[in-house]
Amino acid sequence: MKSSFSDPLEFTMVSIKEWFKDNRIVEVEAIVPDASGVARGKIVPAEKYSQENGMRLPEGIFLQTVAGDFPDEYYDETIKTDGDIILRPDTDTICLVPWATEPTAQLIHDAYHHDGRPVDIAPRYVLKRVLKLYEEKGWKPVVAPELEFFLVKPNTDSDYPLEPPVGRSGRPEAGRQSYSIDAVNEFEPLVEDVYNYCEKQGLEIDTLIHEAGAAQLEINLLHGDPLTLADQAFRFKRTMREAAMRHSMYATFMAKPMQSQPGSAMHIHQSVVDVETGKNIFSQDNGQPSMLFHSYVAGLQKYTPEVLAMLAPNVNSYRRLGPMSGAPVNTNWGYDNRTAAFRVPMASPEARRVENRLPGADANPYLAMAATLICGYLGMVEELNPTQPSDAHLGATSDDLPQTLNEALRLFYASETMREVLGDRFVEAYRAVKHAEYLTFWQVISSWEREYLLLNV
Repeated sequence: MKSSFSDPLEFTMVSIKEWFKDNRIVEVEAIVPDASGVARGKIVPAEKYSQENGMRLPEGIFLQTVAGDFPDEYYDETIKTDGDIILRPDTDTICLVPWATEPTAQLIHDAYHHDGRPVDIAPRYVLKRVLKLYEEKGWKPVVAPELEFFLVKPNTDSDYPLEPPVGRSGRPEAGRQSYSIDAVNEFEPLVEDVYNYCEKQGLEIDTLIHEAGAAQLEINLLHGDPLTLADQAFRFKRTMREAAMRHSMYATFMAKPMQSQPGSAMHIHQSVVDVETGKNIFSQDNGQPSMLFHSYVAGLQKYTPEVLAMLAPNVNSYRRLGPMSGAPVNTNWGYDNRTAAFRVPMASPEARRVENRLPGADANPYLAMAATLICGYLGMVEELNPTQPSDAHLGATSDDLPQTLNEALRLFYASETMREVLGDRFVEAYRAVKHAEYLTFWQVISSWEREYLLLNV
């Protein structure tokens, strides 16, 4: 539910107060996405919400791990004193929180230092930084994300594997039901609530389908501006989890939540238009693919290994990208080839686009968008040439991509190119957060180790 004001700058604090009054808002969720895509911020009474003074939070929220810890570099290198930052609302994101018991508004915020500088380790700013590079070239990227996720039974003991939930029939799914209408209808009450929640937030869902896994669904968002779509993906994940809990289920966006089931991806379709003409720069006037299109694909091929830690940000992400996983573990491209990392769907010249099939559903949508767009951008400005498109069934090829989070972080940290385009400080901070999570994971002894090593070695 976006504002009726055509220019966000016109949406003053007076206008926000009027919107609060018109919608009888009692509370406000002032939200900022952190490194992992978790919604951080404050909940304040509507009458106390102030745009002029801004919401204040410690800068350390962008260095908090999913486990709630902070890396060793927390004070020494990245933020030192952990002083306050100021959150300013993006007024175009104002909407209702449809599941709240009292009328509640939500606003996504950007982070600034006291002298007005953007906080350069904030994921939303990182995406804006990439979009600025496109703007300076007279280009505007267009994206459309597809988000896969599983519905599972509530699991309050993390030692137990996840299981599919019970649907309307009273039975859990036993097998895979790709594209089954009846399988989606098993969860019709939940789906209806999700559509209702999304409509109230202005989230534009294109389609919803059943995917290959047991109780695995996918939603496609309508194509548009990358920042807007990242906001929508960020809010949809939260919406889906809230709706599922109200139907005694969990919705999980883990990349690989269940053994012997497929993983969950966030495929990102992307194209680029010329700002002056509005034409897709991936196509020539005669309808054939342009040199810029081929260079964009080549940029994805060359630079994706260096940003894989942003597309596959968790230890679990690499279970989805492992052998026999069904995910495209390579850097190949091809026309309508779903086994290639970069698929070019069959489309008209006006709709020519490339689909990056590597990002996991667990990725922070702001950082996943920034990562894939910067790779394509670099390919175009460097006038790179791609490999030949493949029409073969592709698997993993040696040295194509990092095989673990630790390996991906090493590549990311060592990339001078990414330090230049994304910022030294962001690279340092992001690596610190994800490496701390990696080290925490390696302190955990798995059930497989106890099962096979306890008495046998």
